[in-house]
Amino acid sequence: MRRVIIIFSIVFVFLLFTSQNAIYAMHITEGILPPRWVFTWFAVSTPFVGIGIYHIKRKKRMVPSYLPLVGMLGAAVFVFSCFPIPVIALNGMATSHPCGTGMSAVLLGPFVSVGVAAVALLIQALFLAHGGLTTLGGNIFSMGILGSFSGYFVFKIAQRCRLSLFWCGFFAGMVSDLFTYLGTSIELGLLVINKGGSFFKATAEIFAVFMMTSQGILCIVEGVVVGLALLFIYKRKPSILLHLGVIKNDTKPIQV
Repeated sequence: MRRVIIIFSIVFVFLLFTSQNAIYAMHITEGILPPRWVFTWFAVSTPFVGIGIYHIKRKKRMVPSYLPLVGMLGAAVFVFSCFPIPVIALNGMATSHPCGTGMSAVLLGPFVSVGVAAVALLIQALFLAHGGLTTLGGNIFSMGILGSFSGYFVFKIAQRCRLSLFWCGFFAGMVSDLFTYLGTSIELGLLVINKGGSFFKATAEIFAVFMMTSQGILCIVEGVVVGLALLFIYKRKPSILLHLGVIKNDTKPIQV
């Protein structure tokens, strides 16, 4: 655990001093959302964060080693989403990057994953100028809520289809990433309604821009990373996955 904290601290300091371009903030940039949408997305996201914190406190009392696991996955989500790739076509309104919430949702559950994402987004907004405080609710909705729940349910569906552990993780990571950017596209698409534009057209165009620039490749990469991470845990210490309820005794690690 000490090594994880040291590595996380080094990465944090590195990002703090190398992140120079504030306009390319993670997900939706500070100042993009008008007040009514700021309050709307905070109202939507707050209950999920509250339930996530409740789950963390309850499981911490039941399993002493649960909190360090949450911390490690929180560090992973933080680092995953700290490398923004500017999407030039969006004029600095949002960026493209991996998310990590698919992996945290599979291991910790969707509500806890929302809490983990909220903490990561808050730290990034305060110290790295990625995202913003006024857009925090919207970013939690896209990366935390949509990313976590889509990845979690896809993982469970893949298990029902008796896919191997790798492919369950792959589809969870990939779909989580896609839904995160679909959520961001929806939030930005809603901004054109007052200007007489078409919400569906704007949302589709923004999502297409994400996919055609870098996210189309990144979602596949993230799927592979999640699948390999689950395989690594399965081979090194499968009891972790069993204890968390991620797998059962008859789970196949990989099958092409």
